[in-house]
Amino acid sequence: MKAKNQRLTLLVLAIAAVLGAVLLAMSALKDQAAYFYAPGDVARQGPPIGRAVRIGGMVKAGSLKRAPDGVTVHFTVKDETAHTIPVRFTGIVPDLFKENSGVVAEGRFQTGGLFVADTILAKHDENYMPPQLDRKTGEHKSESLK
Repeated sequence: MKAKNQRLTLLVLAIAAVLGAVLLAMSALKDQAAYFYAPGDVARQGPPIGRAVRIGGMVKAGSLKRAPDGVTVHFTVKDETAHTIPVRFTGIVPDLFKENSGVVAEGRFQTGGLFVADTILAKHDENYMPPQLDRKTGEHKSESLK
């Protein structure tokens, strides 16, 4: 075999190996990818039943209910289009999680439209101030009492 043909054969084999590796990686990551949906997206497209997804929006005022077991929380996520998604989460919620605050939940939709969350991520706005600071002055509350 001529050197030119050997190089061409090696180049074709290298390209095939790289394409095979990319296809294997994409196949492996397919189940790990979690798509993001807003309540309006779910209303338009329908909930993807049983598939791992993320939803995001604001916790609707008056919707936050804690179950008697102390760790299960039911709430509703809404967006600017006024569409809503009922959510159930069992676990410890983040400190910033409250009504009228942003939230991202990872989990799966069940039949009937209920979203069962595995993970809750509370979001804050760009004006976040730790609870120890006075929101008006930016000083520590203990300093403003002096």
